[in-house]
Amino acid sequence: MAKLFRAAIMGPPGSGKGTISKRIAQSFGLQYLSSGHFLREGTTVDPEAGLLVKTYVQKGMPIPDHLMTRLMLPKLQQLRDHSWLLDGFPRTLAQAQALNNLYQLDLVISLNIPYETLRERLSNRWIHPASGRVYNMSFNPPRVQGKDDITGELLIQHDDDKPEALMARLRHYKEVAKPVIDLYKSQGVLHSFSGTDTDKIWPYINTLFSTKMHTQPSEDCQTQTP
Repeated sequence: MAKLFRAAIMGPPGSGKGTISKRIAQSFGLQYLSSGHFLREGTTVDPEAGLLVKTYVQKGMPIPDHLMTRLMLPKLQQLRDHSWLLDGFPRTLAQAQALNNLYQLDLVISLNIPYETLRERLSNRWIHPASGRVYNMSFNPPRVQGKDDITGELLIQHDDDKPEALMARLRHYKEVAKPVIDLYKSQGVLHSFSGTDTDKIWPYINTLFSTKMHTQPSEDCQTQTP
């Protein structure tokens, strides 16, 4: 059986997770699972949970751990014969522990990006709400200003991408992410990358994945946590 590789990427809003995730998925043939996209599109798997998620999202409230794991874990079991990369899950220690009971991750990337860089990126970030497509006016602008390339629908800027809300979001991310980062550090699978330029960070991540995926010791990484 082909060696399976399971990885996750973590980082605050605006850290470039989406861009780096797509490059990893394309370069190494991993199934890319973004929790944001899955929550928007994949709720047909569990319509009841999907409706609950919609309620939390509309109220701007965080989705509880039990609901996230109820939606994400069955999806990962469907992908049990594939190598994959997770983006946006696990977000909390409870989610990481639930995932750990099913799969042992081989590699976790943590992105550390300075506050000023995040502020600049997010102030230029515009979103197509229905699809989740993200545009950046500096380096990835839409073809027609203010409109989605595919549908032509209007783009919006999230209130929580505005500078006054960013500091609170960043503080919250650090509080929630720290125990998850500590868990993966203790398992020896965490690798952190710092910088202000995604294109400069990417070669190091690319090299790390190349090395890790070509030195996989086991054929199937699915393990039960003791």
